[in-house]
Amino acid sequence: MAEFITISQAESGTRLLRWFVRHFPGMLQKDFYKLCRGGQIRINSSRCKGMEILNTGDIVRVPPTVQSYKTVKKVESGENFSLTDLEKLRNCIIHNDADIVVFNKPAGLAVQGGTGIKKSIDKMAAALFPYDKISLVHRIDRETSGLLVVAKNQKAAQDLATQFQNKTAHKEYLALLQGNVSQKSGVIENYVAKGQVFEDSAKVPQGTQVQKAITEYKVLGEAAGVLTWVLFSPKTGRTHQLRLHSAFSLHAPIIGDDLYGDRNAKLDDVLGSFLTTQKLFLFAYRITFRHPGTGKMITLRADVPEFMQSVIKFLEFKLP
Repeated sequence: MAEFITISQAESGTRLLRWFVRHFPGMLQKDFYKLCRGGQIRINSSRCKGMEILNTGDIVRVPPTVQSYKTVKKVESGENFSLTDLEKLRNCIIHNDADIVVFNKPAGLAVQGGTGIKKSIDKMAAALFPYDKISLVHRIDRETSGLLVVAKNQKAAQDLATQFQNKTAHKEYLALLQGNVSQKSGVIENYVAKGQVFEDSAKVPQGTQVQKAITEYKVLGEAAGVLTWVLFSPKTGRTHQLRLHSAFSLHAPIIGDDLYGDRNAKLDDVLGSFLTTQKLFLFAYRITFRHPGTGKMITLRADVPEFMQSVIKFLEFKLP
């Protein structure tokens, strides 16, 4: 018996062929076109050729013979996300225009796909905007939440990539640290390599490649002498830079950091039931850059994720 599926907002703008391949990954294109020619696949009861653009509310007729293709995995494409995943990512958009889309990325979602990564923003954004050339222009850690700017055409990608490389784009992060920071503001400047921090380049073991890492910071609040609320402004973009600088330069690792922090630390006396997650309390809060289309400087700010909100409210910390 044929199935009739209504197109959701997340699927709007997708070509019929792409929609079928995503839903029925084992289906061959020749079989798809054969079903279209025979009138077995229809849109709103009308015959179709296969390259039609689907809109929200359209009803697609799926013939019963297609159901067997549903169980075949499309391994080569790497698209292992669902339409629900796309809808969730769409809800994370805080700015969208012809040149850029900006997400408030949830913690745990990878920015770029790779071996063993089933869901990533680059692939999912390409599915959300099938007629744009999606390009990553900067990155944040998988565990980090917050603002991520994505280009939608080549010109915007080149412009933004240059801004991030030249550090004319300005990023600010909020973090909750485990420990007391004695100096309430300052600039951390040292060298990092493979999860290590070196204060002097002359002390780096021979053969180890290091990169200079610079972070400006300001303490925004403290609690019980064991928690510190900090605003970070990285001037360089090294891997795990803020996590390393927190743990080894400020001697106060970020809460939830299972690489450089103390997983056995007892925070129950301070946070009690408010610490209900093991997610990383590092959030890309604010970003300023020159818009690649208009040429004007813009500043975007994201809402703090829910898992951080309850803790920050309980501690009576303020946003900058």
